[in-house]
Amino acid sequence: MLISRTGARAVGAATGVALVCSVVVVGAAHNAYAADTATINGSTTYQTMTGFGASEAFGEASTVMNASSSVQQQVLADLYSPTTGAGLTMLRNEISADSGSTIEPTAPSSPTTTPSYLALSSINQDAGQLWFAQQIKADYGVSNVFADAWSAPAFMKTNNATSGGGAVCGLTGATCSSGNWVQAYANYLTQYAKDYSAAGIPLSYVGPENEANLSTSYDSMQLSPTQTAQFLDTLGPTVAGSGLSTQVECCATEGWDYASQYASAIEADSTANSYTKVFTSHGYTAAPTSALSGWSKPAWETEWSTFETWDPAWDDGTDASGFTWAQHIYQALTGANLSAFLYWWGSTTPSENGDNEGLLLLNGSTITTSGRLWAFANYSRYIKPGAVRIGASSGNSALNLSAYKNPDGSISVVALNTASSADTVNYALTGTSVSSGTATPVLTDASSNAVAQSTIPVSAGAFTATIPARSLVTYVITPGGSSTSASPTTSASASASASASASASASSTGTGTTSGASCSVQYTTSSQWAGGFTANVTITNTGSTAVNGWKLGFTFPGDQKVTNTWNAVATQSGEAVTDTNESYNATISPGGTANFGFQGTWTNSDSSPTAFTLNGAACST
Repeated sequence: MLISRTGARAVGAATGVALVCSVVVVGAAHNAYAADTATINGSTTYQTMTGFGASEAFGEASTVMNASSSVQQQVLADLYSPTTGAGLTMLRNEISADSGSTIEPTAPSSPTTTPSYLALSSINQDAGQLWFAQQIKADYGVSNVFADAWSAPAFMKTNNATSGGGAVCGLTGATCSSGNWVQAYANYLTQYAKDYSAAGIPLSYVGPENEANLSTSYDSMQLSPTQTAQFLDTLGPTVAGSGLSTQVECCATEGWDYASQYASAIEADSTANSYTKVFTSHGYTAAPTSALSGWSKPAWETEWSTFETWDPAWDDGTDASGFTWAQHIYQALTGANLSAFLYWWGSTTPSENGDNEGLLLLNGSTITTSGRLWAFANYSRYIKPGAVRIGASSGNSALNLSAYKNPDGSISVVALNTASSADTVNYALTGTSVSSGTATPVLTDASSNAVAQSTIPVSAGAFTATIPARSLVTYVITPGGSSTSASPTTSASASASASASASASASSTGTGTTSGASCSVQYTTSSQWAGGFTANVTITNTGSTAVNGWKLGFTFPGDQKVTNTWNAVATQSGEAVTDTNESYNATISPGGTANFGFQGTWTNSDSSPTAFTLNGAACST
C-alpha cells in the first residue's frame, strides 16, 4: 500500500549538507557583529540520561499492529529510527484491568487463592503493546520498556470497578468484606512482568499506579501518598524475589506539584524507599522545572501532552508547537535534572481523539508528523542512554543551551534559539578531552526536520556556529578528527570509541594484561548513586581478523544486578553476566570497537569486574 506522509517541511537526511538553502548559516559565522560566547564544561556533571519515549496505551499499539505492513514500518520508523525519525529509546505500557485486556479477568475465591492468569496472546498481544515492543526491539534495538497500572482489577478495589477511583482493599483506610488484596495485587503486577520477560521483552520497571489523586471515567485508582508507600512495602520485595531483572518505579503523578507529596512519603518509608528506584511524574498540573526536593535517585517525566485540535506546526505560538515542546524538554533536563522525558502517545488517529495527544497522526495510510516529534528528534537521536549531562552556559539568555557526553565519547550540544534573529556563538569545550574533531549541526525549524548540515571543524577545543532564529540545533561533536553520522545510529557509535578510550581509561578498573589475547575490554562506571549505577563497556578487536558475532562474559565481584541494557542483550545468572551483540553491531573489524552500556542496582558493593572473555577467549583489560 502506498503511504502518504503529509507536512510541508523537509524530512531530515542521515548525513550530508542542508536540504534547503535558507539554513546554510548554521555552519558559518557572521562577521558583522561580535559573536556570543558559550562554554561547554565537561568537568561539571549532572544526571545520567536514560532516554526519551512515549506510550501506545489504550489501543494505540493495536491500531498500528492492525495496519498494513508498509504503514507499520513507517510509523515505527518515524518514532524510533535514529536516522530518519525521532530516535526514541523508551516505551511506556499500560497494565490494563479491563475485561478483554487484562491477564486476570476473573476474581479468585479469595485473596490467597491461586489466580488463573491469561496469556498475553489471548488478550490481543496485550492490546498490541507486546507486538509493538517486539518490533522496536528487533528493528531499532529499543529494549527499555516499562509499565504502569492505571487501576487494580475491580475485585481488588473498594469500589469494585476499574474506573471511578477506589483503593486497593487492605491498605490503611481501605477495608473490604472480601479481604486484603494487597499481596494479590503485587503478585498480579509481577506476573505481568514475568509474561513480558518470557516473551523476550524483560521490563525495566513496573509501577503500581497512575495519577492516583484522580477519580476518572476511565481506568483510575485513588491512593494517598501514605497508601502508596504502604503498597510499595509489599510490591518491592515481591518483584525483587521474582528472579526478574525488573525493578519498581512510582508514581506517575499528575504533575510536579503532586510529585513532591508522593516522593516525600516514599522517602519517609525506609522499605518503600529502598525498593523504589525511579520516581515518575507527569507534567499536566505543574511542569517539571525544578528538582524534587530530597529525592536523590533518578526522576522521569513519563506523560504529558495537550488536547486541542491536531496541530503539527513547529512554531505557531501555541502550547502544542514543536518549539514549545523543545522548551519543555530543555527545562525538564536542566531545571528538574530529569533522566527521561516522554510524551503521552507516540501515535494517534482521528477516531482516537484526533488531537495533540500524539507525536504523529495516522489517518488510514496517511501519516502526519508534528513539530513535537522533531523536537524530540534533536534530543533523543543524539543523547544516548547512559549519556551524562555536563555544564553548558551562555551569555545570551535567549539561547537555551544544554550539553551531554555520550558513552562513545562524543558530545551533543543542544541549542534552542528563542530570539527572532540569528545568533553567532563561539563555543569553548573545556574539561571534555576534546581539542580537535568535528561538530555537525542538525537543524529543526519551520522548514527542516532534524536535517544534518555541513560539518564545522573543532580546533583548540573550540568552534563557531550560527543558529537561525526560532530554531533548534544539535551539534554532534566527534573528538579526534574522526567522524560519525550526523544522525548516529547505535551501531555507528563504535567509530568514535577509539578516540574516547584514552579519556575514559582513567575510570576503568581493569589493570591486568592477558598474554596472547586478541581482544581488550574497558569497563567504566559512568555514574553511581545509592543502590544504582550505570556502566559503559568498550570491546576492542586487537586481532587481525574480524569478529562476526560476539558474546562478552564477566562476573561482578559485587552484588550488582543488570536492569536495562543498550546496544547488547544481557543475561545474568547470579553474578555472572553474558552480553550478546545486537543484529546491527555483530561485526567488529580488526582494530575496531563495539560499545554497549547498562543500568543496574547494587546493595553492598558496586566493585567493577576485572576479567572478561569474548566468545570464550580471555581479553586483556
